[in-house]
Amino acid sequence: MNTFPQTRFSQDATKRQADLPPPGAPDIEIARAARMRPILGLAEEKLGLTPDALIPHGHYKAKLTHDAIAGLRERPRGKLVLVTAITPTTAGEGKTTTSVGLNDGLNHLGARSIVCLREPALGPCFGMKGGAAGGGRAQLLPMEDINLHFNGDFHAVTAAHNLLSAMLDNHLHWGNAQDIDVRRITWKRVIDMNDRALRNITIGLGGPAHGVPREDGFDIIAASEVMAILCLAEDLDDLQRRLGAIVIGYRRDKTPVTARDIGADGSMAVLLRDALQPNLVQSIEHAPAFVHGGPFGNIAHGCSSVIATKAALALADIVVTEAGFGADLGAEKFLDIKCRQADLRPDAAVLVCTVRALKAQGGVAKADLGRENVEAVRRGGDNLRQHIRILRAFGLAPIIGLNDFTGDSDTERAAIENICAEEGVRLVLARHWAEGGTGAADLAQAVLDALDAPREPVRLIYPDDAPLGEKIRAVATGLYQASDIALSDMAARKLGEYEALGFGHLPVCIAKTQYSFSADAARGSDVAGHVLPVRDVKLSAGAGYVVALCGEIMTMPGLPRQPAALGIGLDRDGEIVGLS
Repeated sequence: MNTFPQTRFSQDATKRQADLPPPGAPDIEIARAARMRPILGLAEEKLGLTPDALIPHGHYKAKLTHDAIAGLRERPRGKLVLVTAITPTTAGEGKTTTSVGLNDGLNHLGARSIVCLREPALGPCFGMKGGAAGGGRAQLLPMEDINLHFNGDFHAVTAAHNLLSAMLDNHLHWGNAQDIDVRRITWKRVIDMNDRALRNITIGLGGPAHGVPREDGFDIIAASEVMAILCLAEDLDDLQRRLGAIVIGYRRDKTPVTARDIGADGSMAVLLRDALQPNLVQSIEHAPAFVHGGPFGNIAHGCSSVIATKAALALADIVVTEAGFGADLGAEKFLDIKCRQADLRPDAAVLVCTVRALKAQGGVAKADLGRENVEAVRRGGDNLRQHIRILRAFGLAPIIGLNDFTGDSDTERAAIENICAEEGVRLVLARHWAEGGTGAADLAQAVLDALDAPREPVRLIYPDDAPLGEKIRAVATGLYQASDIALSDMAARKLGEYEALGFGHLPVCIAKTQYSFSADAARGSDVAGHVLPVRDVKLSAGAGYVVALCGEIMTMPGLPRQPAALGIGLDRDGEIVGLS
C-alpha cells in the first residue's frame, strides 16, 4: 500500500483545463488564458507558509525569506524524485514539461508535492532552445516573467560576477599589491546572452588612465562560477565563504589569488543576498513550484539550488526536481556534485523519452519524424538503454516516462515497451502536455509505488580521495562508454597543480556536448570505445569542483542562423508574442 495520501482528481482542476485553449495552441496563449491564484494564499493553503515567510513580487510570485528558510532546517525531509532524460535532440524530449506535469499529477493524487526547477536563461530563450517553464497544459506561471527577467536573480549574479571583474582590474590599475600575473588571470566577465563575438576580447586600451591592457573574454552567465555558487550555497554565510574562495588568477610565484584576497567577497554577497532566496510560483493547476538558479547542464552542474531543494523537502512529502540535459550530464552532476556536497540522495528517478526522439536517435531526419518508423525506434532504443544503465550505475532503477506526442503510433510505443521489458524497467505513458495533471496520473502513481518499494542505496561514481584525472576517467569509462580519456599536456599539468594546492578532493564537472555520449556531437549514440579528449581544465574552488572542458565545447554559445529572437515581439496591445 502507498503511504502517501490519495484523493480523487479535483473537479476544479479539470474545469481549469477545460477553460484553456486546445492542446497545440501556442504555449504563451495557454499560459495567458490560465487563471493564477494570489501566491500568498496558495502558499498558506498548500505549504503552510504564513505571509510573513514570503516577499511578494507582485501578486503571483514571491521569494521565501532567509528567516523562513532557517526555520525549516530542523524539519524532517520528504522524498526526492529526480527527473532526467535521454540524449537531447531537436525533436525535444519535454523533461521540464514532464517535471511540471508529474508534480501536478502527484498533487491530484493527494500527495503534498513541490517541483524544483532552474530559471531559464535569456540566451537560450532568444537563441535556439526557447523558454523553460514547461509546455502545453503542464506549464509554470507567470510564464512570461519566468522566461524573461523573472525576479532579477540572473541580473544579480551578472552584477556580482562583473563586480569581481571590475575590482580585479582596479586592483591591477592601482599598483597590483597581490603581484598578480596578468598572463595568468583566469576570471572572465559574463553576460546573459549568446554572443560569440565576446568570447575573446582585449581590454584596458587607451592609455594609462584606462587600466592595464590584457586579454579577457565573456562567458554566458549560466556558466559563471557565481551562478554555481548561488545554487550550491546552504545559507548567506556559506555564500560569502564560497565567493571568497573563487580563484581569479595566479601571482608571479604561481600561488592562487582569490576574490577574498582583493576584498570583493563582501560586496558580492550583498548583491546576491536577495537572489539567494528561492522563488515560489505555481503551475496552471495551482501546484507549488520553486524556480531558482540556472547553471547549464553541458558546461556547469545543471541543477537548481540546494537551498530551494532543502526548503521544498521540509515543506512537502515529495519533491520533484530535474537536472540538465541527459542522464550522462545532468543526472551525473546532480548526483556527483550537488548530492555529494549537500548530503542529498534521490529516492526515485524518472527517465523521459519520446517516440520522436528515439527515431531521431535512430537516424531519422527531423522532417520525417511524423512518419511511423518502428525500426528507427529500435535503433534509437540503444540510447535509452545506455541512459538506463547510467542511472543503474548510481543504484537507481528508473521509471521510463514516455512523453506522448500526437502522431505516435501504437506499434512504435510497443517497440519502446519491448525495450523496457528487456531492460527490466517500468514504462508509463504520460499525456500531461495535452491533459495536464490527469494525463500524468499513471506516471505519478508509478512514482508513488517506487517510493514505497524497497530499493538499494544510491552510490556515487568515484570517491572523494581519487585523483582528479581518475575521476574524469571514471565518468568517461563508466558512463560515456569511453575506452579512456586523453588529457592535453596543459590539462594534465593543471590537474597536478590543483592537487598540489590541496584541491584534489573536489568532484569533477564534465563540460561537453549534450548531443552525444562522446565529445563529438555528430557521433550521437554510436560511441563505444571512443576516447574522451580533455583539452583544458578549470578550477572552480568556490563552487567546489574542477571543470573538465572536452572537445569543442564553448562556455559562450553563439546564436543560430535563425534565432528564436526573430519571431518574438509585441502585438498592437503591447502583449508578448512568439515566446515559447
